[in-house]
Parts: sequence; structure tokens; C-alpha cells
Amino acid sequence: MASPFFFVGKKKKGKLRPTQDYRRLNHRTVKNAYPLPLILDLIDKLKDATIFSKLDLRNGYNNVQIKDGDQWKAAFKTNWGLFEPTVMFFGLMNSPATFQAFMDDVLQDFIAEGWCLVYMDDILIYSESEEQHQTRTRRLLQRLKEQDLYLKLHKCRFNVHEIDFLGLIIRPGHVAMDPVKLFTGFTNFYRKFIRNYSAIVKPLYDLTKKRTPFEWTATCEAAFQTLKRRFQLELVLRMPDPKKLFIIETDTSKWASGGVLWQLGLDGELHPCGYISHAFDATKQNYEIYDRELFAIVQALETWRHYLMEGPHLARWSLVLSLFNLRLVHVPGREMVQSDVLSRRDDHIAGEDNDNEDVVLLPARLFINVVDVELQDKLKDRLGSDDFHKMTLETLMTTGLLPIKSALSDWEINDSLIQYKGQIYVPGDVVLQREIVRTIHKGQLFGHPGQFGMVDLVQRDYWWPGMVKFIKSFMDGCATCQQMKINMHPTRTGIQLIEGTLNVTLFQIITMDLVTDLPLSDGFNTIMVMVDHSSSKEAIFIPCTKKLDATQVAELLLRNVYKRYGLPDKIISDRDPRFAAMVFQETTRLLGIKHAMSTAYHPQSDGESERVN
Repeated sequence: MASPFFFVGKKKKGKLRPTQDYRRLNHRTVKNAYPLPLILDLIDKLKDATIFSKLDLRNGYNNVQIKDGDQWKAAFKTNWGLFEPTVMFFGLMNSPATFQAFMDDVLQDFIAEGWCLVYMDDILIYSESEEQHQTRTRRLLQRLKEQDLYLKLHKCRFNVHEIDFLGLIIRPGHVAMDPVKLFTGFTNFYRKFIRNYSAIVKPLYDLTKKRTPFEWTATCEAAFQTLKRRFQLELVLRMPDPKKLFIIETDTSKWASGGVLWQLGLDGELHPCGYISHAFDATKQNYEIYDRELFAIVQALETWRHYLMEGPHLARWSLVLSLFNLRLVHVPGREMVQSDVLSRRDDHIAGEDNDNEDVVLLPARLFINVVDVELQDKLKDRLGSDDFHKMTLETLMTTGLLPIKSALSDWEINDSLIQYKGQIYVPGDVVLQREIVRTIHKGQLFGHPGQFGMVDLVQRDYWWPGMVKFIKSFMDGCATCQQMKINMHPTRTGIQLIEGTLNVTLFQIITMDLVTDLPLSDGFNTIMVMVDHSSSKEAIFIPCTKKLDATQVAELLLRNVYKRYGLPDKIISDRDPRFAAMVFQETTRLLGIKHAMSTAYHPQSDGESERVN
């Protein structure tokens, strides 16, 4: 039962790795089905992370002890005799699953809290802020210390904003290919990053089929060069944001189908979140073009359904709807009287106490819609001068049919008012039309309805030619609606808060301003104000004159800040000519100081100095 033992060379010259051939043992071993994490699922959890730390565990599988009494199963033979290992070795079939289960158990609470990823001996800590990240790193290191687990320091990286993890380059909001990887053996792993991967690589895969002679044709060379160019592009995928709209693009050819998952970025451009590609077998290659196109759509929806399904209830509803052969048709609410009334029953309104609701004792016929009556009186007054109303009224009273198309026979007279399908005809009086729309628009208890809601409300009782266009024009001029409407095309961005910096020292970031035209005192009429922006808020007041130039400003900065606190990293000031002068700009550049000037006519940008002034 003992397994063979030998050495293999490591990458480092002069180093050997002891290896056991456990193939016979693995053939008789019951496989451990504990799953390894899916790399793409791990990457999706890093959407909001901005800072990372990667830890690499020392000795890997050797950290797991073999159960007492089972060591003989992994025995191996050497020229010095038989040896039984006390810890788990590489080569055992269940080593990966066992080690993954071990790591998941050790760090299960950190994984559940959503800031730790574990893939075998690789551990990734991710956070949204540096302070939060330091706390999490200390907790994880303490846990490893308690479990007697040690790290390879030269493979660890701490507190970085870009890191290589599982063959990918991770940075805030992005995931990209690792340019160090070799071409051979990793193209399939990176198919997520390559658009139309299956179609491109098909000539190369055909060479690997059984009973196929290896013949490197011009098509193979073109596919090989295309793949190399695609990898050199270093394509970057965006982290999918489930709160934003997804856009799917699909296409198909004779041999394969492909798809792209897009999302709109902050720059207003579409960015890819993923690529899929599927090579057609002989059966699918015989599909009609519309079948192949539909297959590409279905494949994309199934692949990214975990992004596209907004919630479990939608999944359940879609399953129920799939049991019926139905067609959904939209019908306006005014044409669905019965169901519209049932959906608005007073006793179904949430939050009302039906046991104590008010009871109206007077009959409904005593209540009159005063607004409608007033509008109808005004309508009757204005209809006298409307030629169309006169002609139509005379025709209906004499012949009962309009002298126009017979399809418009739904007109009738009601108390000297003309109605078309129950809607009162309004003459072409702009003042009257505006009053009708304004009365309905402002008379709603639930607030000002939108454009489509207003059209629905008005056309329940009134009609005139061009009514929809008139209502839209009225809505565009409603001050209340325009104030409450979200501006989808802002002309300028809002003021952005200047974030503080963690672990900042005194006067590492300062703000500067000049208070001029003060009463003369000891020959000075101006004060230069320097404020510690991000730490103590301490202020330095330096007397000077209004004739101060850019060179003297730089001298005061060095004399009053540098001598006490050292050179600052950043200076925030307004656009005073002395601060904007080339001399001051060149001085800050040579000293390695970042100079940020406030936005013109917006002193809020330098609020720290303005408040002190």
C-alpha cells in the first residue's frame, strides 16, 4: 500500500520538492465533495472595496494533521525505509477539499461578515476605509496566531489599492487580467475578458481533437495573433452594480455565439461587466439564423440571471406565469371601470382603522362638485362664439349625424353641451383650456400628477383637438412641478466635500487666505491666515502689508510653517494673484507641495480660511 517517493526540482535553482505518487491510493479513496469557491463569485463581492491586503499561508496542506490511526494509509517508501506522515501532504486526492474546509472553518465569522475571501492558502482582506481595514487586519492576524498558522511575509501585501489575487488584478471597481501570465494554459481561464472568445479560438481547439492531423494553417495563425492582441489590450471589466440598469448585447455567427453585459458608468459611457462565448456543435451549426440569435439571447439571460433577477419573488412569479399560455395587454384605466373601482376600495387602504371610520349620513345626491359646475357654466358662455359647436349642434338637432365622417357618429347633445364618447367638447379658447387643466391639476388631494396622469384625468371628462400637446406645454410651465422634478441634465456639478486624511500630522494640509485693508498697526494693514485643515484646526496669523508679492508669500510660508511643522503636502487657497503667480506655483512644485485653488466665485471651496477670517 506504500506509495513511491521522489524529488522534483523547484523554480529556484538548487531547491528540491519531496513528492509522493499517491495515484493508487487516490483510486481507492472516497472523494470529498466539499466545494472550492467559484473565483467569479469571489470577485463579485469586491464591488465597493477600495483597500486590500493579501496573505499567503506558509506550508499549506501541512497545517492539517492526519487523524491518529490513519497515518499508515499515506505511507511512502524511500531507500531509508517506510515513513508515515503525520500531516496532510500534496498529492492526496482530498487535500484541496479538506484544506478549503479547514480554512473556511477557521475564518467562517470573518467570511460571513463580508470582508474576507479565502481560496485555499490565499486570504484577501478588503475594506472601504483605511481605519476599518486596519482593524480587520489585526483581527485576522490574531486569529491566525491563535490557530498557530504562519504566513510567507515575502508573498503578503498590506494596505494597497491594487493587488493581484487568483491571477487577476483587483483595484477599486475594476478587475483586469494579470499581464505576467503566460499565453499557454490560461486563455480559457481568461475567456470572461475576451469578447467572442469561442469564435476566435475555434481553429486552435480544432487542432486538439482526436484523429485530427496537426496542421498549422493561416487560419490558426490568425487566431493565435488575434488572441495575443486581445490579451495585450489588458481589457478591464467593471464590477457589476445590482442597483444600476444592465444592458445585454448578443450576436451569433455560423460557429459560435457571444454576449456582453454592459452598465452605464459615472462618465456616461457603457462599460463591460462580463463576456460570454459559446461554440456551436454540429447540430447548432445547422440552426437557422433566427434560432441561433435566439439561442444567444437565452444563453446570456441564463448566464447572468443572478444579476438580472431583482429578487426571489420575481423568480417565483416568473415560474408561475410560465405554467400558463397567456398574453399581457395594457389597457388604460378609464376603460377598465369594474377592476379599477375594485382596486380602489376604501376598506383596502392600508393604515386605516375600519372599526372607527367616519360614517356619512347624508345621501350622495346632496354633494355637488362645485368646480365642475363652474367650469360647465363657463363652457356654455364660451360655446356661443364657437363655429364648430354651432354647426354641430344644429346638425345633431336636425339630422342627428355630423356632416363629417360617419365614423365620428359618437357625438351627442347634453344640456347644450356637445359630448364625444362621453367627453365634453371644449372650444378653441386657450384661456378656458388653461383654466380647465389648472383646476384639475391643482385640485388633486395627492399632489400634482405628472404629464401622463394629467392627460388621463383631463380626457375622462373633456376633449379638444391638440389636447395632449396643450397639457404637456402646461406641465412644462408649472413652477411647482419643475421645482420638484429631478434634473436629469444638470448644468454643473454640486460642491464636493474635501475629504480629510487619516493619520494626518499638524499642518500637513493647510489653507491660506489674506485679510486686507485693515487699520494700519505698526506699519501693517494685512494679515495672512494659515489654518491646519485636517488635524487641529489651529490657525497662524502673520502680519504683513497689502503690497505683499508672491515671493514674500513663499518666504512667510517657509518661515512660519516649515520651521515648525515641516513642509505641507497640500495647500488650499483662493485665486488671489499672489497665490496664482508663477513664482509661487513654481516654488510649490519644486518643494513637492500640491497647490489647489478654489473655484472662481465660490469661496466655499476655501471654507476653512473663510470661517477663521
